Amino acid sequence: MEATKPELWELADEKKRVKNPLVPIGALLTAGVLTAGLISFRNGNSQLGQKLMRARVVFQGATVAVMVGSAAFYGEQINWFKKKSD
Repeated sequence: MEATKPELWELADEKKRVKNPLVPIGALLTAGVLTAGLISFRNGNSQLGQKLMRARVVFQGATVAVMVGSAAFYGEQINWFKKKSD
């Protein structure tokens, strides 16, 4: 039996985005705060830029935590389903 590698479009399947919509939202928030922080640094407002960079770290950490939590949650569901079907 030949194993096939998944295509890129299969990895970004609609079902994966529906399972955890917080990850793309967190990524967009992180990118938005990063952009705002860089613009404020460019305009010379370093205090606001520092606050925005700290907020970016918080959003980025929350996004990673959601990713890890959802991976653990869905991984446990898969293991539970395998045990139940055996």
